[in-house]
Amino acid sequence: MTIDANGDFRVQGVSVRSLPKVSLHDHLDGAVRIETVVQLAEAAGIDLPGAGVDGLASWYDERTDSGSLVEYLSAFDVTVSVMQTREGLTRIAREFVEDLAEDGVIYGEVRWAPELHVAGGLSPDEAVEAVQAGIEEGEDVADRSGRSIRVGQILSAMRHTDRSLEIAELAVRHRERGVVGFDIAGPEDGFPPSRLRETFDYLASEFFPVTVHAGEAAGIDSIRSALIDGRALRLGHGVRLASDLNVVSRAGDEVVVTFGPVARWVRDREIPLELSPSSNLQTGAIEAWGTELADHPFDLLYQLGFSVTVNVDNRTMSRTSLTRELALLARTFDYDLNDLQAFQLNAAAAAFLSVEEREELIELIAEGFAA
Repeated sequence: MTIDANGDFRVQGVSVRSLPKVSLHDHLDGAVRIETVVQLAEAAGIDLPGAGVDGLASWYDERTDSGSLVEYLSAFDVTVSVMQTREGLTRIAREFVEDLAEDGVIYGEVRWAPELHVAGGLSPDEAVEAVQAGIEEGEDVADRSGRSIRVGQILSAMRHTDRSLEIAELAVRHRERGVVGFDIAGPEDGFPPSRLRETFDYLASEFFPVTVHAGEAAGIDSIRSALIDGRALRLGHGVRLASDLNVVSRAGDEVVVTFGPVARWVRDREIPLELSPSSNLQTGAIEAWGTELADHPFDLLYQLGFSVTVNVDNRTMSRTSLTRELALLARTFDYDLNDLQAFQLNAAAAAFLSVEEREELIELIAEGFAA
């Protein structure tokens, strides 16, 4: 199995890029085209680390391959700096959707933190409106090229600041205008969801969907807080949930495992895991198991029946796409089309959409894989 120069690959003779896909965990400020960063920075008079596109790409590589989530997150200072105007946000959102459609994604959710994009004078509402305008432009561009795609916004509050309730109210205010969910992001270790209980109580009272970054840079207690305090319907990454599993024995494909209470709850309740293989390697999220993709507990979680989904996290920082992530997993764990379809069906079922819309999405995926 070979991944070509465009990141595509074939399984059982089928181009994976051509297959319908669902993207749930994809950060807007982590998916800005490097060329766009350079152009917007030049127009705004912003100095960049590294000369031109190649220099900036190399700088990103140094930060994102550090094995540290904190160092990884420092790379976002640059992209955020060019996302402070209505025009910049709209352009970046439009290109975000265009790139998803090009990769075969038919439904995506883009997460971003409005509080980080008001330094140029925009209000949080204006920033949300600018991103929505770009999303709709991108959907129209994709439609004209024969690719149908729908994208919803997930508004992230930075877990280490004091604006989470404000961002939650912002999300609810725009729930009929493109916003489909709420998230908390930023440094996980030391900032559990329990600190923001008032915010999550408010969201629950509004019946508003929540996903929480948990189990990426912190362990089981963080995941437990996401579930109990955050009422999370999905776990952002959640990869360290595997530490609540005890592998008793392995014999070929047979694995005997005992479950801790959190892992048992997540598996039995089919709470989706938003796993991002390349990013999980880069941030050190799987360091307890190793440093190679083959060490990632993705396959263990999948074989045990967890609702695993495949995501990019940050396409620019990880130089990846959803097709590439699927290619890497298929090559590493010898997955076939049935496995790749299962990941997409899991994601479709987990989307922050109505039951009717999720069922339609599931039908589109089934039809695309069958064809």
